[in-house]
Amino acid sequence: MDQTDLLRCVVGALEKLDLPYVLVGSIASGAYGEPRLTRDIDVVVKLPSGQVEALCEAFPSPDYDVSIEAAREAVRRGGQFNVIHPGSGNKVDFIIARNDAWGRMQMQRRQKVRVLPDLEGCAAAPEDLILGKMLYYREGGSEKHLRDIAGVMKVSAELVDTSYVAEWAEKLGVAAIWAAILERLGEA
Repeated sequence: MDQTDLLRCVVGALEKLDLPYVLVGSIASGAYGEPRLTRDIDVVVKLPSGQVEALCEAFPSPDYDVSIEAAREAVRRGGQFNVIHPGSGNKVDFIIARNDAWGRMQMQRRQKVRVLPDLEGCAAAPEDLILGKMLYYREGGSEKHLRDIAGVMKVSAELVDTSYVAEWAEKLGVAAIWAAILERLGEA
């Protein structure tokens, strides 16, 4: 199963179960910026504990590896769990939605976008994608997040409300990263 087929399965399962979700990571970056190859699909999901089993059952064994226990623990702690397609090595990271002000805004502001020529899905608004990428950069220091942000700003700058990004960057403690990105792009 290639990643596009897995993405179709993920979006189909989430929409069938009526679970609020936001595509983030390289899938969303590619929708607004420059596409990048990756082996995983990142999805923020609002997953009530009563629907953990139903979501896991949407990815049955032996076609998929998923741990219901890991999913329950992720919901309890606000973490993440994985669904892996062993035949291809492709993976889905289900990230439990944050229950803070920005996490709620990210869900409210999600947008239907064309993620494949024949598939629309709910993706993070470009500003929230940028904020999330800055948070991941702060955590791990991976330059891929900065490259994704630069790609979004180059391709879709007219869609980005930079004052919203600046406001939330300050609240989330990533204002210095945002300032450095703008300086690097020559927009400071």
